[in-house]
Amino acid sequence: MADTILVTGGAGYVGSHVVVELAKAGYAPVVLDNFANSTPAVLPRLQALAGRPIPSVTADVRDAAALRAVFHDHPIAAVVHCAGLKAVGESQERPLAYYDVNVGGAIALAEVMGEAGVATLVFSSSATVYGQPDHLPVPEDAPLRPHSVYGRTKRVVEDFLRDLAKANDNWRIAILRYFNPAGAHSSGMLGEASRGKPANLVPLLCKIAAGELAELAIYGGDWPTADGTGVRDYLHVQDLAEGHVAAMRYLAKAHGAHTLNLGAGRGHSVMEVVAAFEKACGRTIAKAVAPRRPGDVAAYYADPARAAKLLEWRASRDLQVICADAWRWQRNGGRY
Repeated sequence: MADTILVTGGAGYVGSHVVVELAKAGYAPVVLDNFANSTPAVLPRLQALAGRPIPSVTADVRDAAALRAVFHDHPIAAVVHCAGLKAVGESQERPLAYYDVNVGGAIALAEVMGEAGVATLVFSSSATVYGQPDHLPVPEDAPLRPHSVYGRTKRVVEDFLRDLAKANDNWRIAILRYFNPAGAHSSGMLGEASRGKPANLVPLLCKIAAGELAELAIYGGDWPTADGTGVRDYLHVQDLAEGHVAAMRYLAKAHGAHTLNLGAGRGHSVMEVVAAFEKACGRTIAKAVAPRRPGDVAAYYADPARAAKLLEWRASRDLQVICADAWRWQRNGGRY
């Protein structure tokens, strides 16, 4: 019988791709989502791509009673925790909401997992915990100096999970520091569909190319980078999802807390991404330089060597594939 895996935030951008890859790998995913920044309309697509029923529970990860009901109703063997708030700029304006959802949700989840005797957890962390790194590429043992409220909430949860694993040796935890998830499912059936204006570069480019937004604001043209624009490690969302499956397999034989970068291992500037997207869509992107955003950093990209060694995982899809898949998703409507 396939292991049943609870995916919190399983209807969201990353979570939905994780659900499909888990099912493809032989697991039985269960979605928990409050649909604050997603929609139940994704669920039939998940089932079509997974080729199996995907149970879904509408609940908030902070709701311990609802979580207890899920563990009562389903034979949960492990959890992938993707639920949370994730916009750097918004986090600076809404710190209470970010600590409440990101930290409070993780604590409620761990408490109910402990009650249920489930001690295997894959946690969606973020490369924003590093802040501006001293050296590139960034290894997992680099200093943690997050510049944003969002990054600080991720660092707090990471510390909590490491403390939990030290105090209870039955816990098996993978802390996955995502770099910049981008792109869409190669089928064109899943992609990023945030409510309101997207916060991330590639979905913004999709909306501009489709005529839904006028131009791209490039936040800072004077960063200390080759072309003055910010450099990030863009990771195809399917590669990222496959990393979660690799982490789940690794935890089957590894106790304790394990921190791993999930990134492509190279950086691309905003201007490079724009050029790649223009090639993918065959259109010119209108753009203008705007002031830097608080909480942003000049450049970061991953040293993914630990994930390659421990998880036997590497990103296989490049920037051109990311842009082509994102544009396919947009051409299919770009929403659910």
